[in-house]
Amino acid sequence: MARQAVRWQAPVILGAGLISISLSSVLIKLCPAPPFVISSYRLLIAALVYLAIARLRRKPVWHAFTTTSRRWALLSGLFLGIHFLAWISSLRYTSVAISVVLVQTFPVFVVLGSWLFLRERPTRLAMTGMVVALGGSAAISLGAGGGGESGMTGNVLALIGALGAAGYYLIGRKLRTDIDTVRYVGFVYSVAAAVALTVTLSSGQPMTGFDLRTWLLLFAIALLPQVIGHTSLNWALKHYSATTVSIFTLAEPIGATLLAFIILRENISRATIWGGLVILAGVALTLAGERRSSSGAKLPE
Repeated sequence: MARQAVRWQAPVILGAGLISISLSSVLIKLCPAPPFVISSYRLLIAALVYLAIARLRRKPVWHAFTTTSRRWALLSGLFLGIHFLAWISSLRYTSVAISVVLVQTFPVFVVLGSWLFLRERPTRLAMTGMVVALGGSAAISLGAGGGGESGMTGNVLALIGALGAAGYYLIGRKLRTDIDTVRYVGFVYSVAAAVALTVTLSSGQPMTGFDLRTWLLLFAIALLPQVIGHTSLNWALKHYSATTVSIFTLAEPIGATLLAFIILRENISRATIWGGLVILAGVALTLAGERRSSSGAKLPE
């Protein structure tokens, strides 16, 4: 019965998560607050929500981790903070379509990280996918709808966001097998929020003084894409392979681009469409190759 319940819940939870994360870039574009501030509130509110849930369940977050896993979770939170600080900033310089496609290259960097740090040798198919995806990224970053110097800045920030997501995801897929979702994200989101707040306060960006519409958007960004969206993917890692979850999230750039076209009236150039399709095809090949070579390697002690 429990297995049947998970089978029924999975598409619903993942579907709700996909819709939520697809809304993320559009909500960020609509929010006039500075990017670092958006990152800080997004992570801080999400962390407080899950710390409160853990407390209500009387499951102390700290006790879920061993000394080793706690160190890795701290690093995971650092990567997540970098991901949001860079990616949300990228949306100030480039379009939703380009930003979400470039940040979605993170599975390519996950495979590279697995090869370099976990000694998981990629298959030929995965290697082919990495070359294709990175080639598509280079095409977009070198001006395919990028908008000159400003667009290039946005593209680079989106790729830094992808690197941050890869580090977060690479560590998370190993830790999530032993730690429940609420306590894992409660801890990691808290670390990421501390990173984002440190950067925001150091940069002198204002954390208060916004109008009601801005506050509502900040809460919407925290509750929909983060509390519901990203956490649904963390939940899925307990029940499905990282490859399956990653393939599912390939629909995000499509949903985000369509929403940006409808809500923000953003034009989508042919170069962006073709470059995006090349990237997504490359990521799909990479993930297919990773599925064949997955060995369940452990994180170093």
